[in-house]
Amino acid sequence: MRFISETSSDGVREQLFTLGEIPGVLWTPIGAAGTRPLILMGHGGGQHKKAPDILGRARRFVTESDFAVVAVDVPGHGDRPTDQEYDRIATENQARVEAGEELAPLIAGFQALVARQTVPEWRAVLDAVQQLEYVGAGPVGYWGVSLGCGLGVPFVAAEPRVRAAVLGLGGALATAEAAARITVPVEFLLQWDDERVPRAQSLALFDALASAEKTLHANPGKHGEIPAFELDSALRFFTRHLG
Repeated sequence: MRFISETSSDGVREQLFTLGEIPGVLWTPIGAAGTRPLILMGHGGGQHKKAPDILGRARRFVTESDFAVVAVDVPGHGDRPTDQEYDRIATENQARVEAGEELAPLIAGFQALVARQTVPEWRAVLDAVQQLEYVGAGPVGYWGVSLGCGLGVPFVAAEPRVRAAVLGLGGALATAEAAARITVPVEFLLQWDDERVPRAQSLALFDALASAEKTLHANPGKHGEIPAFELDSALRFFTRHLG
């Protein structure tokens, strides 16, 4: 793990790093020392590790809950090089949608492909970050919607360090089997008028989760219109389950 820059403002230290070929960012309280909860955040499709919604949520997790937060660019996004195979599939999927095929199954298939790469990458990121003295091997949470849900469900299912997760804006077509292996507490976000993920698929994914504690947060609006108050709920949720 190699840190390449560091800035601090408003109580938050931001460190950009690379782990092999993975570019990432770590946010921690200024002057942090000792073990603390860590949130790994998965960004949405076409976004990156410092997209405005990721950055805003991360800074609140740090300033209001004293957490550490880490995010990385998924393949083909942000500072990652262009992946010709992923670009080819995306182009083919766009043509198939224009020819009349449903979007949701194509998204699901693509996310399942990318998850086979990101799950081991994210586990390696946790290994590296938790070796830092000011993060440590404390409890881990996961936050990710849309693409962050499609990749996050198999990650949470595979990673025993994750104790709680906020997921949503995703469907069951590609991830129901992995969801059935998730037993940690989950908050699941659903936009009732989502134009990208059919409501029935989102409800099916929520139903597939094996968690004894899971709550469905359904709000009116389209795919990218999650209400701001859901961040308040996520803060309370992670504070309760991660300390």
